[in-house]
Amino acid sequence: MIAAALKSIDRPVLVAAAFIVVVLAVGTTINTNFVSPAYLLQQLQVASFLGIMASGMMLVILLGQIDLSLPWTVTTGAMMAAAVARYGPGGEAAAIPVGILCGLAVGVVNGLGYALLRVPSMIFTLGMNAVLLGLMVVYSGGFAPLTRATPVMQYLAVHRTLGIPNALFVWMAITVALAFALKATPFGRYVYAIGNRESAAYLSGVRTRTVIVGCFAINGMTAALAGIMLTGYSTNAYQGMGDPYLLPAIASIVLGGTNILGGKGSYLGTVVGVILIVLLQSMLSVMQMPEAGRQIIYGVVIVAMLLIYGRGARVHS
Repeated sequence: MIAAALKSIDRPVLVAAAFIVVVLAVGTTINTNFVSPAYLLQQLQVASFLGIMASGMMLVILLGQIDLSLPWTVTTGAMMAAAVARYGPGGEAAAIPVGILCGLAVGVVNGLGYALLRVPSMIFTLGMNAVLLGLMVVYSGGFAPLTRATPVMQYLAVHRTLGIPNALFVWMAITVALAFALKATPFGRYVYAIGNRESAAYLSGVRTRTVIVGCFAINGMTAALAGIMLTGYSTNAYQGMGDPYLLPAIASIVLGGTNILGGKGSYLGTVVGVILIVLLQSMLSVMQMPEAGRQIIYGVVIVAMLLIYGRGARVHS
């Protein structure tokens, strides 16, 4: 039974899981608390923010596209939500919806840029990232604005229920919803079909433009939600808060076995990839590795995983 279950799991997922075991083993030799329940729960809490970002980004990558506006979509959602919260109790109630709506607007524009204008998503979203950066600088006047997290933001990001971080519950809810959508709904089948060959999906009757815009819109909302929760975690929103997350978000998706060219991947792989990335970063921090060394090891692990994935794809093709 166990062997059959393992065969049903994609090879990259198993390889990423094996890397997690290796990281935990190495981390334990450095600090015995590395595998303690309290420390692992803390890492899962941190992983939740990256996992929420990777959730929407995976949909875009399954299409064979990319969204480079994620850093400032995260920042825009966070800063706009915190800005609305300054208007008293009514503002606090509207803060999270407004932040998510900002992410939705960015995602829709990105989706229309590719689906209708046929501008390569890499170029269009990179330009959108620059536009958002400029807008936030204009809003803040170049200074750190007086934007504070609301109690609800802090509850979602910092507080715990039955000893489990609430952020983990939010990530789990998104995980269940997207995993179900990809596996058991026509929308999920359309996403994979477009990623394999958009023209063939269109000729078979799929409303490809609607699906593409929908995937970018979901990505914008998850990015903004992650930014809002990061605001709760750090107690305030600030410029550039999403900058460190672009490469880890993409890397976690690819390391989990999602084809960067689209059409293949499982959400389970993304979850495993996120956990691997966060544990690797944590281990390097425990080792007090200099930043240059962290980047080298981080890059070597990513390249090694991609080589293993690529070799496995060629063998099975």
